Amino acid sequence: MDTQNLAAFVAAAEYGSFSRAAEALELTQPAVSKRISGLEDRIGARLFDRVGRRVALTEAGETLLPRARALLVMVDDTRRALDSLSHDVTGRLTLATSHHVGLHRLPAVLRAFTRHYPAAGLDLRFLDSEQAYQGVLDGALELAVVTLAPTPDPALSVVPVWVDDLRFVCGPEHPLAGAGRIDLATLGRHEGVLPGSRTFTRGLIEERFARAGVTPTIALATNYLETLKMMASIGLGWSVLPETLLDGTLHVIDVDEPPIRRPLGYLYHRSRTLSNAARAMIAELETVRTADTRT
Repeated sequence: MDTQNLAAFVAAAEYGSFSRAAEALELTQPAVSKRISGLEDRIGARLFDRVGRRVALTEAGETLLPRARALLVMVDDTRRALDSLSHDVTGRLTLATSHHVGLHRLPAVLRAFTRHYPAAGLDLRFLDSEQAYQGVLDGALELAVVTLAPTPDPALSVVPVWVDDLRFVCGPEHPLAGAGRIDLATLGRHEGVLPGSRTFTRGLIEERFARAGVTPTIALATNYLETLKMMASIGLGWSVLPETLLDGTLHVIDVDEPPIRRPLGYLYHRSRTLSNAARAMIAELETVRTADTRT
């Protein structure tokens, strides 16, 4: 099968749209449609049902999708293995990062990488950490730099680089700002604004409350820490945020608990051959990790 046709099929399946798949592949929508039609003709089955502006996989499409992903990973893995023989750091690295890590931890690493390896391309994708984990597992991503899962999948190689100390915070005019030293039970009686329920960070927060036998009151949730900062600063509730986000718009609540520690780092699939560009990026990350360990 033509790998370009398979790539168009996988992209359309993941985005649920031919137009969005075309944007991701830097093609026109007719070109994506033509490739998928060619694949359908090749296998003799319809792969998508067109429902309005979206497309949904047929039974044949559902059957083909995991096999198409596996084939593309195998082809990509072979290409990287051959490219690595030259030892030149070229090609395109598909790297995912979360918004917070990408904005507050990764810029210096990316600056060093682009300066040291100008011939290497970078396909940088901003995703929730949980999505990035799955992307590395599925083979869609070669490397991710994100919040690390409490229990990582054994198929992944996971390396901590930084640690975020998370602090309980509220707006300066919130009742908790003048409460003095409090415990989690007192905090839990006030409404909080926290990361989404399925995020690694939310899991760390809930684990801390569970150990104290407390169920927090959650008013609002979002996966974007900068949005949580804004909501806490204007008094919509207390929150838990990394020290890197603290400034004069927030009050650090004196909670009778040590900071929640959140590991950040990189991960890749153990069974995948890394490109020279990925190895070079890991070397830059290791430089940062070693420097942080020494300090």
